[in-house]
Amino acid sequence: MHDPTVYDEIRTDDGDVIADEVEVADGFVSRAVGLMFRRTVPDGYALVFEFGRERRVGLHMLFVRFAIDAVFLDDQSRVVSVRRLRPWRGYASERASAVVELPAGAADGIEEDDRLVID
Repeated sequence: MHDPTVYDEIRTDDGDVIADEVEVADGFVSRAVGLMFRRTVPDGYALVFEFGRERRVGLHMLFVRFAIDAVFLDDQSRVVSVRRLRPWRGYASERASAVVELPAGAADGIEEDDRLVID
């Protein structure tokens, strides 16, 4: 991962594009709000949270109306965990330096130790 915090796509090491509409939650408010209050997100969408260093990260689904896939990444962009979170009640916590939130199903086939390229 790198600065600036604008990306064109997220793809697997094999070149499969999993998101081509990438938004970065890079401020206090955008990180706190995340996907809350949205009705849905389009296919090909991703919301990226970058933390700069590996730490315990928690995600909640309060006020999120749809299921998502959360992909937790280490500082080498390797997948630590992939979690499907339910609307309104889902919660996940992992050690990670970044998290990619995707529409539910977009992370199917992504496994621990895979590498994501965020460009």
